[in-house]
Amino acid sequence: MEQDAARVLAEWRTGIVSDFGFEAIEPIGLSPGRLRDAIIQAPFLDPWRVVAVRGIAPNRADALAAALDDVPDTTRLLLAVGGRLPPGGKLAKAFAGLPDSAVREHQRLRGRKVADWAVARGRELGLPVAAAALVPPVTPPELAVIDSELRKLADYQAGGGSLDRDTVRQLLAGGREDDMFRLTDDLLPRPGPAAFKAARSLLRGGGSPTTIAYRIARHLSLVLEVRSRMDRGQTLADVQAEMREHPFVLQKAYDTASASDPGRLEEGLRACLEYEWEVKSGQVEAEAGLDALLARL
Repeated sequence: MEQDAARVLAEWRTGIVSDFGFEAIEPIGLSPGRLRDAIIQAPFLDPWRVVAVRGIAPNRADALAAALDDVPDTTRLLLAVGGRLPPGGKLAKAFAGLPDSAVREHQRLRGRKVADWAVARGRELGLPVAAAALVPPVTPPELAVIDSELRKLADYQAGGGSLDRDTVRQLLAGGREDDMFRLTDDLLPRPGPAAFKAARSLLRGGGSPTTIAYRIARHLSLVLEVRSRMDRGQTLADVQAEMREHPFVLQKAYDTASASDPGRLEEGLRACLEYEWEVKSGQVEAEAGLDALLARL
C-alpha cells in the first residue's frame, strides 16, 4: 500500500510548481471539518492541489466520510487506511461515489508470496537474489518493514559494501533488533549507559563493530535529514509523505530531531567516518574503537 500511495503521489506532484500545491495531513486527531477545509481549498499557482492522508485507523475511517460531500475538480485526494474496512463502510462508499475515483484493496501477503515479493523488490533495488531472500525469514511479515530492510541493504551496497551472507545477517534486524533499538533510542542527544550496554550485547551476539558503527551513522544521518526538514517548516506528516523510511521510524526520528543540534549530528557523522578509516588502516582495534566512538558522540 505504501508503495502504491507513493507512486500515485509522485505522479500527481509532477504538475505542481509551488509549495502550496501539496498538503500531507497527519491522521491522528483529524476531524471531518479539517479534512473538508483542505479538500475545498483552491489551488494557488498550480493546476490542482494534492491532499494526502496516510495511515488512517480503520475505526476512524467512516467518520471522515462527511468530508467528501464536495470535492472540487481541482483537488486530487489520496486516503490510505491502515487496515481492512468493513463491507459497505461509509468512507469507501463516499470515495467510490466521487468522479474518476478508484478504491483499491491490498490483500495481506502470506507465506511464499511474501518471500516472492521480497525477491522481486530486491531486484528493483539492484540487490542479489541471495541477499534479498535472507530478509523474510528474520523480519516481521509486514511489507513496509521488509522494504525498509531491503533498502538498508541497497544503501550499504551503494556505499561500496559487499553483501556476503555474514554481512547481510549482521545488517538485518533479526533477533538482535531489540538491542539495536536500545542503542539508537539512547544515542541522542548523547549516548547514555543503555547505549553502551546495547552495543556490548550486540558484540557478544556476534555483531561486527564496523556494522554497528554503520547503523549508528545511518541513524544520525536520518535524524539530521529530518531535522533539516523540520527547520524548513515541514510537519511530521510532510516528512512521512516525502521520505521512504517506514512511518514509525520517521516518527521516532522526528521526536528525536526536535531536541538534537544539527552541528552535533554532523560532528557525529564525521566521527563515524574517522572510526571507519582508523579501523581499516589498522590504527585502532575495532571493538575498542567502537566504545571510543560512542564516547565521542
